[in-house]
Parts: sequence; C-alpha cells; structure tokens
Amino acid sequence: MKKVALVFVLAVFVPSLVLAWLAVRSLRDQQFLLEKQQSLLYQGQADSLARDAQELLAEYQRSFTAATMALLRDQNPQELSKTFDEVLRKEWPMAQVGFVVTLAGNILSPSPSSTPEARTFFSCNSRFLANRESAEVYWNQKGAPLNAPSELKKVQGTGYLDKSEPATSSGLYDSLKNSSLNSLNNKLQARAVVPQQALQNLDAAPTKSSANQKQVAEEAGNFSKVAPSETEFRQLIGEANQGTLARFVDDKLNVLFWCRAASASQLVFGAQLALPRLSAGLQQRIEQLEPAPQNQICLAILDDKARPVAKSNPALKANWKRPFVATEIGEELPHWEAAVYLLNPTALARSAQTIKLTLGLLIVVLIVAIGSGSWLIVSDLNRQLHLARQKTDFVSNVSHELKTPLTSIRMFSELLAEGRVADPERQRSYLSIITAEAARLTRLINNVLDFARIDRGEKKYQFENCDLVGVVRETVATYQPQLEASGFHFSSELPSSPVWVKGDRDSLAQVIVNLLSNAEKYADSRKEIDLELRQLTSPLPYAELKVKDRGLGVPKGSEQKIFEQFYRAHDSLNSGIQGSGLGLTLARQVARAHGGEVVYEPRSGGGSCFCLRLPISNPA
Repeated sequence: MKKVALVFVLAVFVPSLVLAWLAVRSLRDQQFLLEKQQSLLYQGQADSLARDAQELLAEYQRSFTAATMALLRDQNPQELSKTFDEVLRKEWPMAQVGFVVTLAGNILSPSPSSTPEARTFFSCNSRFLANRESAEVYWNQKGAPLNAPSELKKVQGTGYLDKSEPATSSGLYDSLKNSSLNSLNNKLQARAVVPQQALQNLDAAPTKSSANQKQVAEEAGNFSKVAPSETEFRQLIGEANQGTLARFVDDKLNVLFWCRAASASQLVFGAQLALPRLSAGLQQRIEQLEPAPQNQICLAILDDKARPVAKSNPALKANWKRPFVATEIGEELPHWEAAVYLLNPTALARSAQTIKLTLGLLIVVLIVAIGSGSWLIVSDLNRQLHLARQKTDFVSNVSHELKTPLTSIRMFSELLAEGRVADPERQRSYLSIITAEAARLTRLINNVLDFARIDRGEKKYQFENCDLVGVVRETVATYQPQLEASGFHFSSELPSSPVWVKGDRDSLAQVIVNLLSNAEKYADSRKEIDLELRQLTSPLPYAELKVKDRGLGVPKGSEQKIFEQFYRAHDSLNSGIQGSGLGLTLARQVARAHGGEVVYEPRSGGGSCFCLRLPISNPA
C-alpha cells in the first residue's frame, strides 16, 4: 500500500502541481492565446464558407449538365446547336450566354450578332474556343472519358498549384518563410487581401530583421495558391465529359461550364455563368448558414478586387482588404475569398482579462480538486485492495467448499461401491448424505455461475405471473428434509390463497434457497428456522417473505456489508462456517431485478431476519 501511494504521489500528484504552476505562469499570455483560438475558430468558418461556395458552383455545374442533357434528349444535337444560346437561357436562368463549339474549333452558337452579351462573349472567347490561341485559365475537369470503362472513371485534374486544401495566409507563410521568394513559381499571383493573422503570426516568428519581416509578410500574405494553366481549349477538355474553367479577360472574370454527350461527342455545349446571379446565390448561402455571432463577426465573399459580393452583415463597412482571416475559394472562382471580419476588435482584450481572472480562480479550484481527488483515489485504492483480499479469501473458501462435499461423496460412494456396508439402514443414511452433499455442491456452483453471469450482465430472466405461495411451498418441500436431517426445527406459515408476483420461478426459488442456506449456516447451537409469507398493502401492494433464525446474528456495522460480494461477517476458514460470500449478494441482485428488495432486520430475542419483498402483480 505504501509503495502504491508513493508511486501515485510521484506519477500524479507532483506532476499535477507542476502543471498548475505552469498554468499560473501562462496566464499572462491569455490575450495571445485567445487571438490564436479565435483565429482557428474563425478560420474554420472561413474554410466552411469557401467549401459552401465550391459546393454551390458544383450544384450549378450539375444543374447545367442536367439541363443540357434534357435538351439533347428532346432535340437533334445539330439543330439544338444553332439555337442553344437562346434555349439555354430560357431553360437555365444562371446562364449569361450559351455556346456550342466543335472539337475542330467551329463555334456554332451563339451568333455574334444575336445579343450584346453574345457579341462580348464572342470577342473575348472565340479565338480560345476555336483553339487558335493559348490562354491562362483556371480549370477543373470532372467525369471520365466518354468511352472509358467504369473502373477507369476518375476526376481528371485541378488548377491548384498543388492538390492540397485551399490556402490560408498563415499556412502559406509557413511554407514560404524559409525559402527564397525568387524561387517561387512564376505563375503565382498576388492576393487581393492580406489577413491580419498573417501579420500577427509573422510578428511572433523570430527573424533576423524586423523591417524585412514586415516586407516578407506583405509579400507572403499577397501570394495566391490558385495558379493558372496556359493551354488551348481542345487540350484542356481532353477526353473528359464535363468541367469548369475560369479566365480573366480584360481584367474581368469569366466562369464557363461545359459538357459533352455520348450521342454528340464532337460537340461541346457550354455556358458562361452570370456573375450577378452567382452573387445572389452566394448571399442566400450565407443567409442559410448556422447563425454566426452577429455581434462579433461578419462573413463575406470577396471578388478578385476584394469587393464584397455577399456578406452576413449588410450594413458593415470595413477595410475589405484587411480581414481577420480569409480563405481562397478555389480554381472555380480564382482569387475570390471567403473572409471573416471582427466587428469589435477591442472585445478580444476584455475577453482576455475575463478569461485570465476565470482561469486563475479555476486553477485554484483545480489544485483543491487535485488534493481531494488524490484522497479519493487513495481511498478507492484501499477499497480495491480490500476487495482483492476478499477475492483471495473467496477462492480459498470456494476451494474448501468444493473439497468438503466432494470428500464426503467420494468416501461414502466408495464404501457403497465396495460393498463394505451391509446394513440397509446405513446404506440409506449414506445415500442421503451423498444426495445432500451433491445438492450443496450444486447450490455452490450455481451461485458462482449466476454471480458471473450477473456480473457480466448476461443473466436472463423468464418473467411470468407465478404464485409465490406455490414457489415457496415447492422450495421448502425440497430443502426441508435436509434441515430436519441436520436437527433443525423448521416451521412455515403460508397464506391459504395465492400471492401473485411477476417473476422468474427458478430465480425466486434460488433466492429462497440462499436465505434458508444462510439461516442454516449461521444457526449456531439454536437450530431453529421460521419462514413466514404475508401479503401487505401499504404503501403499495407487495409480498413479504421472512426467513428467521436464532443464530449468531449480524455484527453491528455490517448490516449492509453482508450484501457485498465476497463479504462474510464471520469470514474465517477456522470458524467452521461454510459459504462463499455470494448467497446474499445474489439474493439482493435477483430481487432488485424483479423490482423488489432483500433487507436484513435483527430478530428480537437474538438471531437474524431476512425479508424478501416483491411487488404484487395482477394474475390476469
């Protein structure tokens, strides 16, 4: 015990006090920690908003493909290609312009003279779509080649610089701060925003020059992870059946969806997304998000010029190029950002002071709790050691209990088998002893097995309406001969009418046998056992079975302990009292499983009285 307590002090108590001391020292850094925590929290919200925007674009891509395929099912592809712009804008309102181009580079729709939007689209994209020039595009091909087997279907590629998650400013700086800016890919472009956390994280990082540090922060914070690819349209689509591409023409973003059908594999059907309608969809997405703490932050979607196209707080006016944290949406909307803005930046300092005070009090409480918990652990450890000793005694008692009846059974059976007993009266006596010892052995083994099943939660009961008077009468008829053979005076008082309870007959019979066996073992020299069954009505109808003896009784202070597993009030192999310390434990557990209870009451005049109480049931 002393060794265990010493190990506990060295392994738990002392390290806990050291940690408490370190926690006290860390209180001064609470504002920085709070800013980091809020940065991580709000960064998660920005990432989630960026994913929502990506999902919205994916939904538009799917709806465009579905609308195009529906039109192809209803019309001949060649005829549809001539009027696709006009038909698509009616069927799919998200389209600003619908276009059809052949793999050879012939633009079938729209007509350059049809609408102003078509003329603008034709002048900006005709050479690129006709494969007459390469252009820098941000692209994302989806779907398998048109004639590929199913096991080869996979997503083609993306226009990220690599295939990692969308970049945050602080994560990008971590990847850049130890490398030369001159070695960066020449296609890296500047971000329109510089999140505040990029500068704060850089302030905390040690560098050789603080002046150079700010300069690197501005540069690292402005680099975008979304990079363009220079290619022709035919090379871009390859063998894929659908995809999204974005490109800047005259410093304006064009987002194009395209798809191909197996029935018209030489035709590419596409649409230029209407950005005003996209902004309206993004605004709806922001409004559908779980309510953000409106008095703390504002969520916003920024375009490539850092202008808000959707925000959760319409009245907010801020320096949109300096969000608290921001995440790029991706190649579908290059250089668009999902950003978070603090509505009240000074609230962080006040929150830090409050948290500092709260943590200080909490540390004091935890130190007290550590002391109290240590005492409780030591107490529980002592209890577990005591239980371990009880289990050891239980093994010794069970071994002794098994050995005694086995010895008697073996001895008398050998005498009878060898024919050394000729007297019929003695033969019957020996057979009675063998029967009694076998029954005793069976009860012991059943108790051990039932306890193991109950302890593992595997004990099953067959509940039914049964007459408790009949169960008691049958059990007593089986056990009474053993009591009378041992010289006991046994009396029972049972009602003349049935007493109905809902229970398992075998389990209730085992409880009665355990109570009678307990009375038999602790009867001492006054061998007297009385059994009484009554039906009571207050406070609720219940049946009460009392087993009373004139034995040793229960020592003071052990009235509840006798129901604990392995506990014996007179526990000693030298006491001559048989038992394993499980009989009363099983009796109480079975009674509680039936909605009842087993309790102990001292008997006036000496001895013990154990009461089994069960609720009355309706026999119907």
